[in-house]
Amino acid sequence: MLGINAVFHDPAAALVIDGRIAAAAEEERFSRRKHGKTPVPFSTWELPEQSMRWCLAAAGIDADDLDAIAYSYDPALAMTPAEDVTAEDWEGLRTLFVRRAPLFVRTTLGTARVPEITYVPHHVAHAASAWLAAGFDRAAVAVLDGRGERASHLSGHARGATLEVLATSELPNSLGIVYEELTAHLGYRRSSDEYKVMALAAYGQPAHLERFDELLRFDGHGGIHTDRVEWSTFAPPGRGDGTLDAAHADLASSVQTRLEEVLVELATWLRETTGETNLALAGGVALNCVANSRLHREAGFERIWVQPAAGDAGTALGAALAVAARAGDAIAPMATAALGRGWSDADLEHQLHTAAVPFERPPDIADATADILARNGIVAWFQGRSEFGPRALGQRSLLAHPGHAENTERLNDVKGREQFRPVAPMVRAERAAEVFDGVLPSPYMLFVHRVRPEWRDRIPAVVHVDGTARVQTVDPADEPLVAEMLAEFDRRTGLPVVVNTSLNTAGRPIVDTPREALELFGSAPVDLLAIGPFAVHRRAVTR
Repeated sequence: MLGINAVFHDPAAALVIDGRIAAAAEEERFSRRKHGKTPVPFSTWELPEQSMRWCLAAAGIDADDLDAIAYSYDPALAMTPAEDVTAEDWEGLRTLFVRRAPLFVRTTLGTARVPEITYVPHHVAHAASAWLAAGFDRAAVAVLDGRGERASHLSGHARGATLEVLATSELPNSLGIVYEELTAHLGYRRSSDEYKVMALAAYGQPAHLERFDELLRFDGHGGIHTDRVEWSTFAPPGRGDGTLDAAHADLASSVQTRLEEVLVELATWLRETTGETNLALAGGVALNCVANSRLHREAGFERIWVQPAAGDAGTALGAALAVAARAGDAIAPMATAALGRGWSDADLEHQLHTAAVPFERPPDIADATADILARNGIVAWFQGRSEFGPRALGQRSLLAHPGHAENTERLNDVKGREQFRPVAPMVRAERAAEVFDGVLPSPYMLFVHRVRPEWRDRIPAVVHVDGTARVQTVDPADEPLVAEMLAEFDRRTGLPVVVNTSLNTAGRPIVDTPREALELFGSAPVDLLAIGPFAVHRRAVTR
């Protein structure tokens, strides 16, 4: 089953073979265009061409071998194109392009024999990416994002391969769109920079919470209502330049707090309605790790599983899983987010020779990396298959020492991003509870944790202004090389934590290929490129 997301933003492809996730990748990693494309109706025809072809090539199959193609949007649920496709902000054009998807796919894959496309409703695809990938036999399911065909939210009850839809919220009611509008009002890019607003919220107070209690509401029956917000009555428009304005921070805090409250009310209703102890989450709102943590504390679920690619990219995977499950395949749980491209040691060595940079192959790259980190160097870490989703999880990461407070500013300078944004810690799973309080294990960096008081002064680089950190736990059984590096760093410093942020610079997708890793290393003040088993040192390059 080949799954495709192409409608709004973050186009992606995923391949499921006999119920097992074989490959998944976002188009931005190939095109080097952040989020793949602009989320407007005119771009709906743009398929994730390169990621589609790569998924097939990675599995060694041709398009002719596919049983089905799943597309994560159902035009039957969307607006019917009128004679004038310019009406309703060109929404009819979006539907028209989706209906033309079979022709686009056939052209992209270069074959006349393409299986019939199965259209999977957008929020059903989101839901499947969560409950089926989580491996839950039964679960409550919540999907919240900006929008799908006509709705912005789905609450459901999953049992086996079946999803019962319990409630939806019809447009224009949308928590996701409200957050997008706030992002744009503050001067940042909507459908892209919402995580910046989440970080900014920690610097403010929910001064306007009483007013947002009226504007964003849970109706008590599974529905969400949002009224139009006149943003300038709360704060003037922002410039999006990274400045810390108190009025903007208070506005961000007010919306963030109210979002959390509405989500807790919704999730509590969902638990009481379904009687389930497991909750599966997806949709762009599910990338709000602060809200996820509050759900864990207050909604009463024993386990919450969030799809690592919770945004629209994940609907490619969800659509494929939904169609595979419907066909009778037993779905294997998603064991890792490392589902993208990878290179053999021989390939990496060839790339390094081609780049004509001096490099070495140390006896142990994990030990060599820990040595540089212990001496307060910055390391570009390029290992294994790239991550599916927006988080760097130890495959394409920038690493640093957490014990120096100035490393937060230092890394933000390296990446060229706003100084109010935090950087995250990675920690071996067995040591995590010593340092952090919250949802553990946390392998996909989708929850925030309180840093225990006795550790805050020891690892200041990863402690946000509110005393929290967005933790990634590392299980040695799943990520032995990363776990070894953490252990070696701990042996040298007495700190079981390393700073982990994504291997990219501002406005660019995460590095995906060896060439891109070398380009970043050559243009940023990074001390070591640890690429597979090879080490490229700054001192060697600059001699």
